[in-house]
Amino acid sequence: MRILSVVDGIGWSGTKEQVYLLARELSKRSIETHMALSFEYTQMVEKLKEYGIKFHFFEHHHKLSRYNPANYYRLWKVIKENAFHVVLANSPHAFDYVRLVYPFLNKKPKLVVVKRSARVPNRMSLRFKYAYADMVVAVSPAVKENLVKAGFPEQKVCVIESGIDTQRFRPDSLLGIQTREKLQIPLDAKVFINVANWNPEVKAQDKLIETFSKLSCGNCYLILVGIDTDRYAPKLAQRYGIKDKVLALGFREDVEALLNASDVFVLSSYLEGISNALLQAMACGKVVISTNAGGIGQVIKDGENGFLVDVGDFDHLLKKMQKAIELSQEEIKKLSAHAIKTAENFSISTTASKYQNLFERLLS
Repeated sequence: MRILSVVDGIGWSGTKEQVYLLARELSKRSIETHMALSFEYTQMVEKLKEYGIKFHFFEHHHKLSRYNPANYYRLWKVIKENAFHVVLANSPHAFDYVRLVYPFLNKKPKLVVVKRSARVPNRMSLRFKYAYADMVVAVSPAVKENLVKAGFPEQKVCVIESGIDTQRFRPDSLLGIQTREKLQIPLDAKVFINVANWNPEVKAQDKLIETFSKLSCGNCYLILVGIDTDRYAPKLAQRYGIKDKVLALGFREDVEALLNASDVFVLSSYLEGISNALLQAMACGKVVISTNAGGIGQVIKDGENGFLVDVGDFDHLLKKMQKAIELSQEEIKKLSAHAIKTAENFSISTTASKYQNLFERLLS
């Protein structure tokens, strides 16, 4: 079996993490794995270079990439010349590329598109874009439910949850202590962490900073990790008088270390499919607090393996954050054990097996 995984753009995010992990895992199986990506995306190539994946460069990445006919021509040529059995479009923009080149292919591989957000596409997009796929992969039951409610055929949607690297993300108290020392955070402090690229319209980091500023805790810190957090978060922290309590670290490769250095993972999002960072935090045994966005309510059982609040209810989020720092060690231990057990159901190996089964069904 030969598959082509198509990814657009550069940088790192939950989507890019999933593209990387899935390609890595599929390459370990009897699946010839190729990837179509931007010429400028050296980060993905570097991470996957030891796994025997063949790279095809089709997109010159810039703000007007989608309007460059040469990008489409190069992708068309890649698909035409390599006799792929399946093409996997990993994001809406990647699907835009694939959707527009497919009509010009004489031999069309099976087309699978991944829907990661619970946001419902408009009717035109559902009819003329998503309907073109042989299968849409929803990353949570909630994402599938939204598509079906919008009128998309249920038989063309399957649920395959995002996966995490459970060998990388696991409890490590020594690593946590070492990381706190590097960050100059007191060992007796309570540390909250949010992992997401800066996108207040979706991730609500601005509201999280405001909520944290209202917390009754003189020895609490908030770590923000993700692209551009270091650019924008400090200004907001200064506005709310907590600049010395907010560590905005930007993009980091050592997320597992930062999670282990923290006590509570908090997700303030308005929209999610299922959060990779949330699952990673649970795998590290952290107390987690999240808005009930997308499929997160199907992962977190309030009070059992974490805490849930309604989307946009930041007063309730504040109460849950306050509760988290007042938990007894026995309560923390119980929540941590249940969180780890939940995360074990989302290993990337399990996710890859589900994709492999899907590909085999489509080709049978």
